Amino acid sequence: MARLAGKVAVITGAASGFGAGMAKRFAEEGAKIIVADLNAKGAEHIASQIGEAALPVTADVSMKADVDAMVDAAMQAFGRLDIMVNNAGFTHRNGPLMEVDEETFDLITAVNMKAIYHSTLAVVPIMEKQGGGSIITTASTAGLRPRPGLTWYNASKGWAITATKSMAVELAPKNIRVNCLCPVAGETGMLGQFMGEDTPEKRAQFRASIPLGRLSTPLDIANAALWLASSEAEFITGVALEVDGGRCI
Repeated sequence: MARLAGKVAVITGAASGFGAGMAKRFAEEGAKIIVADLNAKGAEHIASQIGEAALPVTADVSMKADVDAMVDAAMQAFGRLDIMVNNAGFTHRNGPLMEVDEETFDLITAVNMKAIYHSTLAVVPIMEKQGGGSIITTASTAGLRPRPGLTWYNASKGWAITATKSMAVELAPKNIRVNCLCPVAGETGMLGQFMGEDTPEKRAQFRASIPLGRLSTPLDIANAALWLASSEAEFITGVALEVDGGRCI
């Protein structure tokens, strides 16, 4: 239970859902965690559950100053940064693409796309000096197998997947591995947005499209992220790992 011993991880969107699952799972394996989220109370709650190995940080990942401060907090508290998890995400409610207003579109691109740019600029110099590191982004099956109703969200996740692959090639000489996760929708606060409405009927309809017959859980995603972050995946880079119960087949 020490696959991340001595490692420091920054995880965004870590106050709930997949991010909270990753924070707890990484800590179980010995990592020190920056629990970063726009929801300050939520971040504090998750950090308190983890204990001394976690530090809550309030951050709006769409803002460069907040991302820089988040990374600086990791360095000040723990002296290094080995794993950067771009997990924070935002979506519009499932519906016609013509009905998504510009403010919502801009927020999707800021959180799902530009935040990756901000964090990369902040962490790559640190990882390079340390001799390597791991960058992981929570993308989505929506970026691989897009469906009507989430067009602009789908596009942002497709961007994240392409950015992951390009970053992996360019950063490989620095021993910085870059991968992303492509989860199917799961038991998180965004589920209702993805489905349009959260009803037993909608859940049953969605589960029927997943060969393994259930939605994803935070632990499913956390275990996949843990493997990508660990030395067990030291030869893995540029991968968009489907964690989807067979949804993309």
